[in-house]
Amino acid sequence: MRLLGKRPLIVWSIDAAKGIPDICDTLVSTDDESIAEVARQAGALVPWLRPAELATDTASSLDACIHALDWYQANRGTIDGLLLLQPTSPFRRRESIVRGIELYRASAHRPVVGVSPAESHPLWCFRILDGKLQPYVDGAGLHLRSQDLPPAFVVNGAFYLVSPMDLRNNRSFFGDDMVPLPMTEPGEDVDIDSAWDWKMTQLLLETTEIPQ
Repeated sequence: MRLLGKRPLIVWSIDAAKGIPDICDTLVSTDDESIAEVARQAGALVPWLRPAELATDTASSLDACIHALDWYQANRGTIDGLLLLQPTSPFRRRESIVRGIELYRASAHRPVVGVSPAESHPLWCFRILDGKLQPYVDGAGLHLRSQDLPPAFVVNGAFYLVSPMDLRNNRSFFGDDMVPLPMTEPGEDVDIDSAWDWKMTQLLLETTEIPQ
């Protein structure tokens, strides 16, 4: 509920989904009535509060999504995909969501996952063995020039789209055949997990042309 710019953090993700024809509903799963009310006022569907067993420190977003999916299909009907938009990724663009849905449809409903360019290239990463730096990848290291490094991407947490069947059968948003959705606009890779992340996100909003 903390304000980021002019809106509560969760509202950024709710607003990003508005007006996209392929999205039939934006359902918010939370165990907090205050968050639920903010989400309702922003136009989201909040039909219940999340059960206590799915709101612990060890509960997974996967289980919360399956719980929401089971309720939705039992009460609202069949859907062909579940799109997870985590509120900790406020700067994803509407255009990226639309591209991700298009990729999902074009790939016959294979899982689609948002990715961003890696800040630390894996060929420049090391481990410490016996007090010495050793490249994580054989043959890699700082002798490689940046312009010679192949593109590398990381999962950014901003977009997950999966079929109900795959989600239930595999119990995962990932798979060997998952399709990447490159997200390269400024701030789309933001993932707020700490107080420091929050400060950096506020600074980014103040100094970068992030649509509000």
